[in-house]
Amino acid sequence: MIRRLKPQLHKQSPRNARLIDMNGICTLANDTVYDQLIALLNSIEVILGSNIPVCIYPFDEQIEQIKAEVVNRPNVFVYEDSASIQRWDEFMQAAAPERLNRQKFRLYGAHRRFCAFDGPFEKFIYMDADTLLMNSLDGVFEKLEESDFVVYDFQFLFPTKVYNIKSPKLVEVFEPNRIDSEVFCSGFYASKQGLFEQNTREWLLAQLQSGEAEILYAGAGEQPLLNYMVMKTGMNSYNFAYSLPDGEKTGCSVTSQHFEERDNILYDKGNRLTYIHYIGVPPDLIRRVCSGENIEFPYGDLFLHYRYLREPERRPVFREPPKSYTEVSRSNLLTRVLRRLRINV
Repeated sequence: MIRRLKPQLHKQSPRNARLIDMNGICTLANDTVYDQLIALLNSIEVILGSNIPVCIYPFDEQIEQIKAEVVNRPNVFVYEDSASIQRWDEFMQAAAPERLNRQKFRLYGAHRRFCAFDGPFEKFIYMDADTLLMNSLDGVFEKLEESDFVVYDFQFLFPTKVYNIKSPKLVEVFEPNRIDSEVFCSGFYASKQGLFEQNTREWLLAQLQSGEAEILYAGAGEQPLLNYMVMKTGMNSYNFAYSLPDGEKTGCSVTSQHFEERDNILYDKGNRLTYIHYIGVPPDLIRRVCSGENIEFPYGDLFLHYRYLREPERRPVFREPPKSYTEVSRSNLLTRVLRRLRINV
């Protein structure tokens, strides 16, 4: 079960008395992913209740909608430790400055999830804003009693999205069996406060700057770096998807279309999912759907259920035939390509 400390006021939110536990949930957001964030918060409330504390790390300065929303959610607060945010901004600048390029990388602020290693929870579970909670997290927190880092995904089957597997240095840094078993997705993980103190951060930066930075996959935000940080320090990690028997493990991504929905919960061959990750469904598509455009995407009705759980009267009523998600995605891709070619569209 989730252990709790004696209640105390959260020092970052003097306007409201907020109870802080030893354990909590963290996410990362700005107003661009507002609709996804609301759906996530509602799913957490349904599964865990309204007392579990949730900390939102600001992706950037665009968080006015979010600030207005958390006023109505006493267990939710925005992280305001500017020294911590600056510390991790500087770390990212030194470790992988190219990933802070707003013009090139949509996920330029994704590294701010690292603030969870500073606080405010002794043990935390991080969930991307485009996820929905489907099950209790007690088992995940319990795993932190014996491990420092816990995940539940199948990214280890696809290491090319984390490391540059063409780099000969990769197998010098990590043994092949570790690459095949320890790679993870950064959209859902559990860990502990204080694992990356200043001396550890400085050592990691020295290793990267000595040439090991070349082993990181160049096409993502913070995910390759976090994998490197966890694996390079030799952290004791555990992956449910790698370790559970085949008959017990579940998928977690909307790219798996065989999940069964019962009472707004997803099941994988009879096993209840821990979470569902709407990976690959872009925020602009979600905004269009929430504005009334009928675009089909995997488990879209489930998302809309949680998005409008507190305000069902605002749920969009579609009057036009649905457009396919893949058709819209291809159109968006073409538009981006043409813009890069400076063709007016």
